[in-house]
Parts: sequence; C-alpha cells; structure tokens
Amino acid sequence: MATPESERAYLERLGTLLELEAAEEAARAKARAERLSPADAEAAGISLVDLVVADEYSGLGGLQVVKLVKRNRTLDLPWSRIDTGSPVVLTTLGLSLRGVVANRKRDQLSVALQGGFHDLPEDAAFRLDLSSDEVTTARQRAALARVMAARDGRLFELRQVIFGRSAPALTDDATQPADAALNAAQQAAVRLGLQARDVALIHGPPGTGKTRTLVALIRAAVARGEQVLATAPSNLAVDNMMERLVAAGVRVVRLGHPARVLPELADHTLAVQVAEHPDVRAARKLVQEAFQLRRKADKETRTRMDRKARGAMRYEAKQLLKDARRMEQQAIERILDGAQVVCATTSVDPEILGARRFDLVAVDEAAQSTEPGTWPPVLMAERVVLAGDHRQLPPTVVSPEAAAGGFALSLFERLMERLPPSAHVQLTAQYRMHAAIMGFSNRELYAGTLTAAPEVEGHLLSDLPGVEASPLTTEPLELIDTAGAGWDEALEPDGESRRNPDEAELVAKKVQALVQAGLPPGDIGVITPYAAQARLLRGLIADDRVEVDTVDGFQGREKEAIVISLVRSNPDQELGFLTDVRRMNVALTRARRKLLVVGDGATLSAHPFYADLLSYVEAAGLYRSVWEEA
Repeated sequence: MATPESERAYLERLGTLLELEAAEEAARAKARAERLSPADAEAAGISLVDLVVADEYSGLGGLQVVKLVKRNRTLDLPWSRIDTGSPVVLTTLGLSLRGVVANRKRDQLSVALQGGFHDLPEDAAFRLDLSSDEVTTARQRAALARVMAARDGRLFELRQVIFGRSAPALTDDATQPADAALNAAQQAAVRLGLQARDVALIHGPPGTGKTRTLVALIRAAVARGEQVLATAPSNLAVDNMMERLVAAGVRVVRLGHPARVLPELADHTLAVQVAEHPDVRAARKLVQEAFQLRRKADKETRTRMDRKARGAMRYEAKQLLKDARRMEQQAIERILDGAQVVCATTSVDPEILGARRFDLVAVDEAAQSTEPGTWPPVLMAERVVLAGDHRQLPPTVVSPEAAAGGFALSLFERLMERLPPSAHVQLTAQYRMHAAIMGFSNRELYAGTLTAAPEVEGHLLSDLPGVEASPLTTEPLELIDTAGAGWDEALEPDGESRRNPDEAELVAKKVQALVQAGLPPGDIGVITPYAAQARLLRGLIADDRVEVDTVDGFQGREKEAIVISLVRSNPDQELGFLTDVRRMNVALTRARRKLLVVGDGATLSAHPFYADLLSYVEAAGLYRSVWEEA
C-alpha cells in the first residue's frame, strides 16, 4: 500500500524521466541537423529545404497556418519523415518558429505555427526540420503536476485507486452490451466497464476483438445517457474506434486537424464542424480584416502616417481577433455539448476541452503509452477504462536513462500488476489467425489461454477464391533460415538504422510468388523492425498496393499474408531491439492465413525467444533453409 510520500516520489520520478526523454529527443534532433548539410538532411528525410510561403490563413483556435512549397514550384516535395502531425521547426535568417504539420500533399505542406501571429518575410527561403514534440511533453508535464496537487475531488479519488490506497469499487448496474454478438469474455468486459466506479482494464491479446469490445462499452454507456471521451495514443487507433461509432449512429466529434484523420471521417472533426458554423464564418471575416489591418500598419511605417494612427490600426486588429476567438469558442462549446462521444488522442488539447468532464474516459491501446502520456485524459474522467495488451507494442522510449528508470512501463501494465482480478478481464477467443500462427505467441506470452475461433483455426490462403494451391499457399507458417548464406546486415549511411539487401531481395521474391499464386497485392503485408529495410523493400517491391512498414506501423493491422524480414545477421549474434519480444509479438500476429519469416537462425538463436521460435517451426515441419530456395 503506497504512502502519500512514496506516491509523490513516484510521480516526481516520472516527471524527471519525462524531462530526460524530452531532452534526449531534442538532442537527437539537433545532432542530426548539425551533423548533416542541408542537402544531406533533406536526403535523410529529416528536413525540407528551399521552401517558400505560398499562402497563409487562420486555422482552428486562431493558429496561423502557412502553406509551403519548393521555391522551384515545378518540383514535388521529396520523401521525408516529416508528415502530417509531425512537430517541426520553421527557420529562415534570424527567425525560428515551432509548429505542427497540418497537412501534406505531393507538392506542398501546411504548418500550423505556435505562439500567435508572425510576420514572415516575403520571398524568403525557409527550412523545415523535424523536431521533438514539446507541446505533448508540456501537456504531460502539466498533467503530472495536477495529479500531484490533487487533494480532493474526483481526480484525488481516482489517484487513490490507481496508487492502491483505495480498492476499485463496482456497482450492480445491469445495462446490457450494445453488441449482442459479443462472446462471453467480451460481454464480461463490457459489464465490468459499465459497473466500474473508478478504474477497469480490458486485456485484449491479438485478434481477440479488443477495440470492438471497447466500442460496445462506449455505445452501452451512451445508451444510458453518458458522455464519453474515447482516446488512444495514435490517430489511427482513435479513427478505428471512431469509424465503428459513426457506423453505429453515435454522435461523434473528433478533435485534431482534419488532415490527421481518415478522409471519410473528416466531416466529423471539430475543425470542420466549427468551420461550417455560421458564427465562425463571420469570425473568419473578422480575422481577415485583422490581418489586412496589421499588414497595412506595417507598410505604413515607411510613410508619413504617425505612430498614433498605426497604433490604432494594430489595436483594432487585436480587438477583431479577440472577437473572432470569442465567437469561435462559443461555437466549439455548442458542438461539444451536443456530442455523445468526443474522440481524441491521449495528448488531448486541454484548451479546447477546458474544465469539461466525462462520465467515461475509454483509452484504447493503453499499453503503448507511457504513464505520463495516459494521465491527460484521466484528468477529465469520472471513471476510466483502459484497454490494451502489455504483451504487445510497448511505449516508444528513446532515452536509455529514462528507459532504465522505468519510463517504458505503461499505466496499463502497472495496473495489471496492482489491481485485484475483479478490476480486469482478459479476452480469450481470437478471430484472426490460423491456429498454427497463433500457437507460438499463445504458448510464449499468454500461457496457453487463447483459442482460435472455429472459422479461422484452419483457414489457408488456398481457400481464398482465385488463389492456387501450392506449398506456399497451403502451409500457414514458414520460416526461411538464411544462416550460412553470408547475408550480413549493414548500417544505413546516417548510422541510425540497419538493412540487409540480400534478405530484402528474397522477401521481394516471396511477395512476387504470392501475387503470382493469385493473392491480391493489397492482401499482403511486409514487416521489418528497421526503417532502412522498409525503405529498401519499398524500392524492390514494384506494386505499391503491397503494404511495407515497420513493426510500429502495423500495430492493430492485419493482412491475409505477412512476410517478416528480421534483418539482423552478424557473427557476434547482436540483436539490438529485436530483443524486445513484445514488438516481435506484434509482427508475428498480424497474419490471418500465412506467416512467412525470413531471418538468420545462427544470429537469432542466441536469444531464448527466437530459439523457441525456431524449435516451434521445426516441430511443425515448417522450417526451411535458404539453400532450399531455387
């Protein structure tokens, strides 16, 4: 049982680890920028150079948004890690501004700038650099401070339960799940979420319908008149929930820029609904007038207009912006009041929601977020339900010191260890994988508790229409061992990622064989732990309908066939972050009917997890040597 002192010490330590992580992210971004020339930084995907401002306008919340293009407007923007939602720094001579990419297209991108309205020099050449996410860090820092400062009220009561000073309580609510097709474990999870007074956990291993169960809980809560905040660490996970809620007819409002949301859901974003509100259309006209007045005042510094007149113009512009912001805020409040569910990432903007509280805060993929990353939505909760799987993708932590201090321990995982069994439910029936694909992870990580649903336990690629029967399509699992082939890994020139060209060639060959067997390219996914290998594979696989991504990019996704390239092959048997078996669990559980793993068994076998994987595949008669490949 935690004491107040140890409780505070724990939160203070989390704050220290948060600062270490933020400092490491900033240091890495700065080191990359300083190490490389502008051209090399652009080639490495961390910068865009020689940009000019093509347009500027006011976005939600009065943010100044600038549209940037290449100075040579016939050029498209090159490949870059800078994408929608990326925190960035926009610089030109004597000016450095932070912002977030609001939208990216083939030949342009828009950046929402922080810190009010900025006068940008005309015809200047700008550089855009990937940056650490200071806004998210600031929100997490503020959330921890509020948790520490709580002395009474609902936040204090929730903190008591989360730190083990009070037991989580249940009601006798008899509300039924909104989805009658749920299995017994899923229905039990929904009932727990409805009966919990404080905190409940839904443990959802791969393919067990965790998100479907959480959506059923949200719908049942809405049916009894509750307002819900539905969150997740990533935009994609939020959109997965939102898509199901919209289809069920729930009134949903999505926070965040529309460009960060699936296109078919953009009309449900707060930004779009606010923009279409009559009051806001009037406010936009005031903003345009304010910008015109400011520009006019700035130009008049070169004429004989006196200082008092220029000051009056700037004051009028300021008042117009205040009026516009007030009108916009009123529209936001009305729209949020009418929503049954508000959807947002866990870095939810407190300025938009203000002091608003929700009957239920539901957090999907909660095991992927650090504990400080989960607290911002919890601040707004009457009760909290966290759904996730601490045996899959953990929080991403770049600071070795922060990781060593326990920063990668999610609130979900900590509560799985601390809360009594009455506060959590594990889902046990999986509806994705052939039993042979499921079997290894089930044995290694879930103590054999999972069962494959009858409709998936024996399904194969050859059962699909148009797919010919062959060893490639009638065997659900296959591992190709490249040991002895001399296919050594190599560091990418920027020194930050690894690739294995020979292994990539074999993976591309296997993808082509699957397509030739009749499997549609869109049903194939290629997963690799390393971004450099993913870029190499995208170049080798001609059909861009085949999805190629890192492990993190495939979390929550599935394909009929998955091919995994493990990359690591070296005489020292070094595996790097392949040793994080939770990430590998994600990769191994994305396939429905066919899982094909390519890797160097001599290197992999140094780790017990991969040694067991080799043994599992051999026992099933599905082990292959690269020497068997034609």
